[in-house]
Amino acid sequence: MKKRILLVVTNVSEYADMRRPTGLWLGELTHAYDEFEKYGYIQDIVSPQGGISPIEPKSLVPLVADKSVLMRKHDAAFMALLQNTLKPSQIHWQDYDAIYYTGGHGVMWDFLDDQGLQEITRNLYEQGRIVSSVCHGYCGLLKLKLSNGQYLIQNKKMTGFTWTEEILSGVAKKVPYNAEKIAKQHGADFQKCLIPYMSHVVSDQNLITGQNPFSARATASAIIQYLEQH
Repeated sequence: MKKRILLVVTNVSEYADMRRPTGLWLGELTHAYDEFEKYGYIQDIVSPQGGISPIEPKSLVPLVADKSVLMRKHDAAFMALLQNTLKPSQIHWQDYDAIYYTGGHGVMWDFLDDQGLQEITRNLYEQGRIVSSVCHGYCGLLKLKLSNGQYLIQNKKMTGFTWTEEILSGVAKKVPYNAEKIAKQHGADFQKCLIPYMSHVVSDQNLITGQNPFSARATASAIIQYLEQH
């Protein structure tokens, strides 16, 4: 049986209350997609509302947009997937071996409280399947509670886009909350590399998280390693 991965993307195209574009950080999807594809994994893309997932313009600028990003950006079939993402209500969690939350600042608005995604993720985690995120994707895990009422991230080692990285990105005063702070408030053992924007992945059994956009490929590799060993 081929492994099956559920990739989660945002529907949000602008910061709330300001005309500042955002969306999916494309490399966080393509880098993982490339790695999963090498192993023949089946991949489906879901978003909170289904339909279009807008792309963060900054993820397409030179130097940031590497060969993986450019190849997928010019692949009509792949881009069609981002125009027609699935809704959580269309997903049967039993079909998946892992869920992978991508980032981009847009997810700070639509991942945090999405009940459909939380239900899928809770079921996967409690059945010992992989729950993973990269960069801001961990916003989808911050408020997620298990069946026993405990936060999924409580007492778990994890990482995600740090407050220092928000400051260095120049958007600390524009984002709706401090995700790192909430993770710590909800009991996470939040870890980060000493140098911002360096690739960093933290694994705690079936919870696998990457710190920033440059961690996507390594996060996918950690997921693959876990799947191939279990």
